[in-house]
Amino acid sequence: MFSRKAQRAALAIPAVGALVVGLAACGGAPAGGGDAEVTELTVIAANSPWTEGLKTLATKYEDETGIKVNIEAYGNEQLNDTLKVKLNAQSTDVDIFAYQVQDVMREFSRNGWLADMTDYVESDAEWDWEDFQPAARDAVELDGVVYGVPVMTERHVVYYRSDLLEAAGIEPPKTLDDLKDAAAALNDPENGFYGIAMRGARVPLVTQLSSFIYSFGGDFQDEDGNSTIDSPEAVEAIEFYGDLLKDYGPPGATNMGWVEASAIFAQGNAAFYLDADSQAYTFLDESNSAVVDSVAFARFPEGPAGSKFYNIVPQTVGINEFSTKKDAAWEFIKWASNAENTTWLLSDATVPVARQSAWDDEDAASSFPAGLVDIIRNVGDDGVGHDRPQLEQVAAAREIIGGPVITAIEGGDVEADAKSANTAFQDLVDSEK
Repeated sequence: MFSRKAQRAALAIPAVGALVVGLAACGGAPAGGGDAEVTELTVIAANSPWTEGLKTLATKYEDETGIKVNIEAYGNEQLNDTLKVKLNAQSTDVDIFAYQVQDVMREFSRNGWLADMTDYVESDAEWDWEDFQPAARDAVELDGVVYGVPVMTERHVVYYRSDLLEAAGIEPPKTLDDLKDAAAALNDPENGFYGIAMRGARVPLVTQLSSFIYSFGGDFQDEDGNSTIDSPEAVEAIEFYGDLLKDYGPPGATNMGWVEASAIFAQGNAAFYLDADSQAYTFLDESNSAVVDSVAFARFPEGPAGSKFYNIVPQTVGINEFSTKKDAAWEFIKWASNAENTTWLLSDATVPVARQSAWDDEDAASSFPAGLVDIIRNVGDDGVGHDRPQLEQVAAAREIIGGPVITAIEGGDVEADAKSANTAFQDLVDSEK
């Protein structure tokens, strides 16, 4: 088992470089579907809590089946580069790979690199595909095809200073208007204290803007994939996000990604911080946080359309279309992601898993802060399975969409900039048709 300190470090700062874990074989096991006897599988994944937990599971799998599992772990950028080289060459030396759904699934599926896993996930009632949270299932499906099993999840949440809210008689915000009122009441810039900290840099902010747009009733694109950045709902959300940082945020917000914004909260200089729940242990680490005893968690507040926040899959595991061991690869994925092993990953490896049943297990969920557990258990259908535009050229899209938000933070004409951004984004969308 891994120490809790090591697990939390893995959540906050993934290791860099490649690590290959070879597990000694004890013999072979036949794959299903008529494949020849399989004695070895190769997995490529990003450094993450799930990958760390998988190493332990792989040892157990080998003991049970005799199949050797090789795990290669990389940093995210190195992972994507490695996968693209191997898959473009139609390499058969990789059977299973974990990838970032929103960054590469469209590209990989278009290139024919991802095996269709629809029949696999729907064929075993006991394994229970329906036990995975709805937003997680939606995230790994494209045009009616399932391209992987979600193994980690991440949500947009509110971090707040419980001590300050209690002293001021302010309840945790239930609505976005509540959030704005509370940020205004606690804002004290003359003393270097701010009502709220969030990402304000042009590209990093887009993922966090998403939940605001959804909760105002909009999205980045309509059902046909066309740009909707200049819709009334999106414009209102952009203005709201910008006003929060303009009126109650720290100076220099337009240069802040999650590292800079979270540091302000961790140092005790902001009342609220909104970002991914995967950052929770950053604020619970006594060596890096001044708010260990006062940080609390709340569900993303309701907007005009309700509380609609991203509930994404930062890592999913799929099968290489060129693997000659697809059935054996599925058997390992199915085993590693079954209810029992998923519950172990949550409880012992501190992995924010996608199975609802694991979160409903009181003992397993006790490894996470109680406030976060309550939020995750009650995501229901309110979670949205994407936190950025859904197209291949995601980086270019984020550059475009972030522009009107910068304008909002700086107090400019958001509606005009949103129209220009909508045209540019639509051109990007059209280029992929």
